[in-house]
Amino acid sequence: MANIAAGRKSAYRLQPWNLFLYIALTLGVVIVAVPMYWTIAASFMTRAEAIATRWVPSVPQFQNYVVAWQEANFSEYFINSVIITLITIVGLVIFSVLAAYAFARMEFIGKNFLFTLLITTLFIPEMVLLLPNFLLVTWLGRIGPIAWIDNWPALTIPFMGNIFFIFLLRQFFAQIPDDLFDAAKIDGASHLQFLIRIVLPLSKAPLMTVIMLAFIGSWNALSWPLLVTNSAEWRPIAVGLTNFLNEEAQRLHLQMAGAVITMLPVLLLYFFTQKQFTEGIAQSGLKG
Repeated sequence: MANIAAGRKSAYRLQPWNLFLYIALTLGVVIVAVPMYWTIAASFMTRAEAIATRWVPSVPQFQNYVVAWQEANFSEYFINSVIITLITIVGLVIFSVLAAYAFARMEFIGKNFLFTLLITTLFIPEMVLLLPNFLLVTWLGRIGPIAWIDNWPALTIPFMGNIFFIFLLRQFFAQIPDDLFDAAKIDGASHLQFLIRIVLPLSKAPLMTVIMLAFIGSWNALSWPLLVTNSAEWRPIAVGLTNFLNEEAQRLHLQMAGAVITMLPVLLLYFFTQKQFTEGIAQSGLKG
């Protein structure tokens, strides 16, 4: 019994590496949580309390959100972001799923070379691609039936092909047993039928991961919308927040209220999908 007790004590003894890991994780949580907390707390403060960097508002100022919403014209920007994000996600999921399935389950000439070529584009900085993409959408707007600049096509279509999401889904699709495909093939199912009836129902977690990451990227987009829009007609909420922050430089409490309004949809989406999101990250891209 004494040996068993000693073994249990040694098992629960905190090792130096684990102690360092816990300290690092705690420090990381503090670094992330403290600014987030103060942003939310300051959004309920008066101007004087926010400038004084108080940690708790004396009386919550809920009207800060109403004032920020109205003065920043967030209603127009919010609707634009919802439309742009929905169009982007739908197109991105369709193209990513089809491309990932082709690379994972189908055989064609040059498949491995093409997939390797696509993966190498992940190492190209996003800022390097801004000018070529801008020239491309400008040219497409000139030859197409509708204008792309200062319109929804320039804000959505260039982001419907994401190499990282294709890679993520491809890794998961490749893990699906071949026996399922063979059984479906015996029953006369085509690749598209196998994808819709078997692959997609088994891929809810990675699909939710793709949707979540695509939502965050589209909702927080700033540099590209500023480049391809000339007016507020199609500008998303991130641009509206930037303009509001520049205009209300002296009213810190309203700035924080605007920031909370902007990030609230992302927080709510993650809150309701965190289980599927973490499962998708754990299951995708680790094998194959």
